[in-house]
Amino acid sequence: MSSLSLHEVSQRRRRTDKLMRGGLLAATLVALIPLILIIYYLLKEGLSSISLNFFTSDPTGSFFGNPGGIRSAILGSLEIVALATVIAVPIGIGVALYLTEYGTRSRLGDLVRYFVDVMTGVPSIIFGLFIYITLVLSHAGGNFTAWKASIALALLMLPIVTRSSEVVLLLVPGSLREAALALGAPRWRVVFRVVLPTALPGLVTGSLLAIARAMGETAPLLFTVASASALTFNLSQQMNTLPFTIYNDILSPRSVVVSQAWGAALTLVTLVLILNLVARFAARRSRMA
Repeated sequence: MSSLSLHEVSQRRRRTDKLMRGGLLAATLVALIPLILIIYYLLKEGLSSISLNFFTSDPTGSFFGNPGGIRSAILGSLEIVALATVIAVPIGIGVALYLTEYGTRSRLGDLVRYFVDVMTGVPSIIFGLFIYITLVLSHAGGNFTAWKASIALALLMLPIVTRSSEVVLLLVPGSLREAALALGAPRWRVVFRVVLPTALPGLVTGSLLAIARAMGETAPLLFTVASASALTFNLSQQMNTLPFTIYNDILSPRSVVVSQAWGAALTLVTLVLILNLVARFAARRSRMA
């Protein structure tokens, strides 16, 4: 009787497991449907614009002639995001180090952690408006400039880098810190020689995810950098970007320009996908280590 009861329980558990697995699979497929449709529509509308000239020429601004390509938009996005990364990543990792190594139980640490959480939920347009009010309207260093857009994107990236870095640093075993301190190493040397090298793959992953988030943002760029068709490497001038190009071209009455916008959107998604793949690869290497 007892063995029969155990058999019935085992059968019920198997049925429940199969039911839950089927439910999870169905939910996954439902979640993938919008993603598959977006990728399909991007490929359908954007592949027709992809060519060598599309990536090697700048927008012409001509209403009736050849609209040109997106070279300046690609390079402009990379420049702005690169400067934002240089600003956000060191500060974000530094704040995370303070929260994990020095401010674990302090009131200041709790206050910093609270404001980081608040910044995580702030819409991206608010960062753009903040830089517009403080730097653009005051004409500090010029009117609309690329470095102001970088600061807005850096503010957007900062909470992502901080929170992801804090999680990764908390995963570093405390025994490593204790062993280094027991050998007489000062706290700062333990941080730079033990904690950071151990957490480096995870820190890179979090930074790449923040960069991928910043690449596709449009709202901060609308209020800080505006747009310029010509290719420039001067961050103190207006600069073209992929999100701004998509925003402008998709409103055009010309079908060829709208097609260019879809091509730019496909390019942007591809760049973000590459960054996410690099982040996944770094995370896998971190787990293997």
